[in-house]
Amino acid sequence: MSEQAIIETKELSKAYGNLIAVDKLTLRIGEGEIFGFLGPNGAGKTTTILMLLGLTEPTSGSVQVCGYSPTREPLKVKHIVGYLPEKVGFYEDLTAKQNLEYTAQLNGISWNQVPKKINEAMNMVGLSDVISKEVGKFSHGMKQRLGIADVMIKDPKVIILDEPTSGIDPKGADEMLRLITDMAEKKITAIISSHQLHHIQKICSRVGILSKGRLVAEGPIDRLGRETIDGSKFLIEVQASPITDKLLDALQQIKGVLKIEKHEDTTLIITCEQDLRSQISKTIVANDSILTGMKSGEYGLEEIYLKYFRGS
Repeated sequence: MSEQAIIETKELSKAYGNLIAVDKLTLRIGEGEIFGFLGPNGAGKTTTILMLLGLTEPTSGSVQVCGYSPTREPLKVKHIVGYLPEKVGFYEDLTAKQNLEYTAQLNGISWNQVPKKINEAMNMVGLSDVISKEVGKFSHGMKQRLGIADVMIKDPKVIILDEPTSGIDPKGADEMLRLITDMAEKKITAIISSHQLHHIQKICSRVGILSKGRLVAEGPIDRLGRETIDGSKFLIEVQASPITDKLLDALQQIKGVLKIEKHEDTTLIITCEQDLRSQISKTIVANDSILTGMKSGEYGLEEIYLKYFRGS
């Protein structure tokens, strides 16, 4: 994560009468980071997003977006933040080009720059061949990609996406995730609110989990997995051949190895008290097997998430 904080909240709270929708949220998101914002319906995600966009005022605490206050400087924030809601709204009787021209006008973009910006945005999302097609004839996935083009028109520094892959087929979802990672490479900070946890795990550097308005967990998925599921334990994924009973016995004898699970014929998931990759690799070679791959195992984000909400 970049050292520069693009989004920063301190003790941010929002109450509606006796209902506390967001409760003392403190969060820091860096430039070019893809941050997963998770939680069940009613957890406070939407209210937080509205405060980031300057569409509702905090009850207490503070929020800064690129150094601006959404409350005191909402227009400055709107110029640098793009928002893609779950259901993207376009004029369906207009073409993709006409919709983007309208967005450019709303954002005060010089008319002589508009054609270039539209072409660049449509190329980015892979819709150049349908630029003159009425949006009403687009599939849901195409509209989502057009939504990315729509927010890119104003060269945002931050983009907030609400369920960007919901209702899209696997190929379309992969394309959407690729677009988001491409934006991060251009130093655009992305916040994704989604229930598609496997998609979040693919591209997010960190996640934050909200429950009843409070941030109950925040950090890299691997660290959260160790903290919430296995304490300080490490997962190591090993590919080796052959995997014999002799090798399994030898691995189990390594001090600090707690559990070994065999997946398919050549993969082992080894749970350890610490990082034992060096000892494991030496043991594999010493027991006449060939080590073909080794990496830190991934904790499932769904398992982490359910740890907080199981039974609720």
